Amino acid sequence: MRADEVILEPLLTEKSNGLREQNKYSFVVSPRANKIEVMKAVEALFDVKPQGCNIVSVKGKPRRVRFAVGKTASWKKAVVTLKAGDTISIFEGA
Repeated sequence: MRADEVILEPLLTEKSNGLREQNKYSFVVSPRANKIEVMKAVEALFDVKPQGCNIVSVKGKPRRVRFAVGKTASWKKAVVTLKAGDTISIFEGA
């Protein structure tokens, strides 16, 4: 997979903003991506050297609209740890 197919979008939540102080950045990634592919994609797209990567498969939650029952989509989250001093510029304005 290409780097732009692996990383779908940055994940901007209150918890992920707190992790940026520890040089950890969160992304929504392709469900087929693994740790090695995510680390190579971060290196290619943002010109930084990742030290590690943790991946979590997030299951969809049940939802209901009036009488119809369904669920939200499942997705995959990656938390990438960078070396001290490295930053990713797209997160700086958030």
